[in-house]
Amino acid sequence: MADEAKQAEKTKPLIVIVYHSIWGHIRTLAEEIEKGVKEAGCDVAVYQVQETLPDEVIKKMYGKSQSEYADKHPILTRDKLADVLTNADGILFGTGTRFGMMSAQTKSLFDNTGGLWMKGALIGKPAGIFFSTGCQNGGQETTALTAVTQLTHHGMMFVPIGYGCADLKNNEEVHGGGPYGAGTIAGPNGERQPSDLEKRIAQYQGKYMGGVVTKLFKGSK
Repeated sequence: MADEAKQAEKTKPLIVIVYHSIWGHIRTLAEEIEKGVKEAGCDVAVYQVQETLPDEVIKKMYGKSQSEYADKHPILTRDKLADVLTNADGILFGTGTRFGMMSAQTKSLFDNTGGLWMKGALIGKPAGIFFSTGCQNGGQETTALTAVTQLTHHGMMFVPIGYGCADLKNNEEVHGGGPYGAGTIAGPNGERQPSDLEKRIAQYQGKYMGGVVTKLFKGSK
């Protein structure tokens, strides 16, 4: 009943962006997606997937501690997980790729949603994926496809972006992203940052997701 009351109080939909980023590439995409969601007229909240590696290990990997960004993007700890995800009208998950699949940290987040699965709490919620790989053939599409299994077991509706963004058809420059969602190529040592083209695709995904969620939100009123 409490959740229903919260939904009834909303005047516009809330999209939650949850991402895992060690070197900042996914964080950059998340911030661009956030811009697109806002442009679509939705409320948005951005969270970080809780890191499973100690800070000293992250430092040895030349990564950045997520605590540096916790004020802006709170860490989604297990005790907050249920409230954050159930109150969202749509969710976008961002992850780096590990051997063609989501990172272990992102998988750990999904592994902690068993209670929500038991209740069917996420059934019918729209969800999308965005990602980063070290190279062009590093598994961008397989990361999205294998992430869909998590969404499917929760009964969530996967929202791909198709080729609605013209930048996806650009063959003049190397870029990440595809019909499954926004993406970037980090380079073997993480030296490459998301390009302007990749940022535009990310903004498009946020705006497109916002449009889909808004239609569903208005239809439920």
